[in-house]
Amino acid sequence: MPYNVPDIEPLESILPDEPLLMMGAGPVPIPARVAAANGIVINHLGETMARIIDQVKAMSRYVFQTESRHILGVAGPGSAAMEMAIINLVDPGTRVLTVNNGFFSSRLGEMARRAGGDVMEMDAGVGCAASEEDVIEAIRTHRPRVLTIVQGETSSTVFNHALPAICRVAAEANCLVICDAVCTLSTMPLEMDAWGVDVVITGGQKGLSSIPGVSLVAFSDRAWEVIERRERTLTHWCLDARLAHQFWYNKSYHYTAPVSGILALHEALRLVCQETLPKRFDRHLRCSRALQTGIEGLGLELYIEGPSRLNSVVGIHLPEGLAQTDLMQHISRHHGVEISGAFGANIVRIGQMGEQCRAHHLFRTLHALGASARTLGYQVDVPAGVAALEKALERYTPVYA
Repeated sequence: MPYNVPDIEPLESILPDEPLLMMGAGPVPIPARVAAANGIVINHLGETMARIIDQVKAMSRYVFQTESRHILGVAGPGSAAMEMAIINLVDPGTRVLTVNNGFFSSRLGEMARRAGGDVMEMDAGVGCAASEEDVIEAIRTHRPRVLTIVQGETSSTVFNHALPAICRVAAEANCLVICDAVCTLSTMPLEMDAWGVDVVITGGQKGLSSIPGVSLVAFSDRAWEVIERRERTLTHWCLDARLAHQFWYNKSYHYTAPVSGILALHEALRLVCQETLPKRFDRHLRCSRALQTGIEGLGLELYIEGPSRLNSVVGIHLPEGLAQTDLMQHISRHHGVEISGAFGANIVRIGQMGEQCRAHHLFRTLHALGASARTLGYQVDVPAGVAALEKALERYTPVYA
């Protein structure tokens, strides 16, 4: 034998003795039923699978708030769902307006460029939501056929609250809107049909509290008409929406579906439906606002101000001299909590998506953040932060339920 068998450590010797509490920008903790479903393998073309797919589509219509009959699963991360949306709607020369608030909105523009689109990138800044007036002016000036935007920019923790108004103006200009809702779907309102969003993209591993690697994309009838009229053959096989549609609606073979991931997604969606969207929105809003209050109670500053602040991923300014890597490593090693850094700015980010939004997770995470900052030599008031968190949780008045 020319090759030696490698000496590989078993997973139990690599992973920590106790699982880390995942409180970063994703992936998030998953419920036990989702984890159990992910351990099941069934025939990807059988009648059982067809029944499960039908239920996934029905539940997705509720979560996306749409009557669309063009909801597709994607065997890949949220970025693969992004790419499916882009390459099926952007031909070489198609005019595209990308509203850029940071890393992921910029990625949509890069995908459109790779597809041959004529891309105008509107720099909306990473510190505040895109200006409704500026986007409208850009639509009228550039006259795009496709507009890409994120509802919540995970990287900069910005919330584009003008999305409904932007969609209305885009529709008047015969422009399709592709919206990344990877970190927002099921954490806050997104009404695909009522707002006129043409494509909504989400991943499983954030608001839905499912596993990474299985995503969803929903196309409006208007967007699907463009796909049906397409004459060129896509260079992508797996991401060809027309081929995927044959599997998701006609039980025809496309590729071997990630059956375990689809089962996990089924259970995650079922739990969303069981909770109901209004109650879920309130749970997320209550927990995120309380966490933000607790962070300010510690004496730290939030990164984004006012209505531009995203609730599902909270950004925190770090005091001068405190590096995000030092703080993250200390929190992980000494408190068993994982939070996220950022792309560029000296901030840390705490997720408030799905199973992260539980009061006991908030208390543990806030204490870990404050205790770690204090150990690293920075003045924070941990008791005041915890007390502020507790008071905010108690005083929350439901908004949606």
